[in-house]
Amino acid sequence: MTRPIHPTFKEHSLQSIADAKGLVVICADAAGSFGPSAKRVNRLMKGALRKFADSEFFEKMEEGDVQRFPAPLGLSANAVLLLKMKKRPSIEVAQKCGANIAKESGKSDINLFVTANARAAHLSFGITMRRYNFNEYKTNNQTEFGELNVYITNVSKTLDEYSDLSAVVDGVFFTRDLVNEPANVLTTTEFANRLQGLEELGLKINVLEESDMEALGMFSLLGVGMGSESPSKIVTMEWSGGGNERPFALVGKGVVFDTGGISLKPAGGMEDMTMDMGGAGVVAGVMKTLALRKAKANIIGLVGLVENMPDAKAQRPGDVVKSMKGETIEVINTDAEGRLVLADVLWYAQKTYKPSGIINLATLTGAVIVALGHENAGAFSNNDKLVNDFLKSANLEAEGAWRMPLNKNYDKLIQSRIADIKNVGGRTAGSITAAQFLQRFIEDDMPWVHLDIAGVASVKSETDFAPKGATGWGVRSLNRLISDLSLIHISEPTRQEA
Repeated sequence: MTRPIHPTFKEHSLQSIADAKGLVVICADAAGSFGPSAKRVNRLMKGALRKFADSEFFEKMEEGDVQRFPAPLGLSANAVLLLKMKKRPSIEVAQKCGANIAKESGKSDINLFVTANARAAHLSFGITMRRYNFNEYKTNNQTEFGELNVYITNVSKTLDEYSDLSAVVDGVFFTRDLVNEPANVLTTTEFANRLQGLEELGLKINVLEESDMEALGMFSLLGVGMGSESPSKIVTMEWSGGGNERPFALVGKGVVFDTGGISLKPAGGMEDMTMDMGGAGVVAGVMKTLALRKAKANIIGLVGLVENMPDAKAQRPGDVVKSMKGETIEVINTDAEGRLVLADVLWYAQKTYKPSGIINLATLTGAVIVALGHENAGAFSNNDKLVNDFLKSANLEAEGAWRMPLNKNYDKLIQSRIADIKNVGGRTAGSITAAQFLQRFIEDDMPWVHLDIAGVASVKSETDFAPKGATGWGVRSLNRLISDLSLIHISEPTRQEA
């Protein structure tokens, strides 16, 4: 697994600047004013830093931009990076500034010289989040990132601020690694094994095997994996850090590879379907974060792990399966398998744990990418308070999410002639009918949010905090939502009708 390079916080020392190896990073505000560290670097560089800060080039820089000075005279460092940033930036700006530093640093050691008011913990968080590289299978590219040394005037305070942030980084990296893994490595069994490894952090882990699911009547989920050699599983992760309140449930779709089954996908792009377990990956990352920071909350994470393959034993279009709820489902398209998995896991979560609310995550539809691109996940909900609290958390964490409609009028698109419901409703409103399908497996009094993360779980270009590939989207937002304790007092459901 990818190991984050967390910062080492050290007492600020002007004498350390000249001898620091790798990169030296210092700051100037919008007016070009220098703090003690930048003044020291400027003296060592014979005024070159001041000359640049007084130029039109510096004036045109945006907050968060960095300027590299290679091979600086008077310093042992390979380069100096000048960051343009206010003395007291917002948390969001500080984190993005850190990410920009990381992008410019390559794999060098970073020596960040900041003052007590410069949000050093959040700068460090941005750097650490962005210094991720999944190179597990590159035989000639095993070089790790260099050290991150942060020189600060108040070490103990900054260490306290960074403590919970470090747990978030570890959770995000765990999610990214899971999503980036190839399907021949991350089988359903291997996925379950990695989740069982979280027991050492204090999580209670339980694995439901196919025989257990058969006894529970989970034939909606089991039908998806009938064509695979990998056994279907449900893994539950319990964190009991709160009081006597009911737990909150996080549910993730974990299709470790999706060929589409008998409704076979086109060959082009099918290799990307290793990320179809992205929802389960996010749930796993959140649970790891909660355990690492000893969250004062009761949270249950549940993931349905299957592989969707074509085979003589595979489920066919036109088959009818019975869910744990007891409703029958006509399978029109075997490539709409994620909702079949979630139907049983959602019902199991409610009947087993009686949660105060549920958020499920799934790389569920291509339609949500058509609607929202790769900037936002689609959020569907029966509860205004819960979804608004989540959207607020996502906004604060700079993880894009947009509320999409639910409306009973869409149900006619998924009415079946021979069963209670069918699993697709055609091309029209594809992400909405998928959400309407899932809502059939949510009890009337259960606050619920469905997050369709197909466009944000793994992307083809770099983001602010990650290189291209798996993003870890959702770990930060859900962790913040749980931290804000907004889950304990959720209002009665309000069905969105527009």
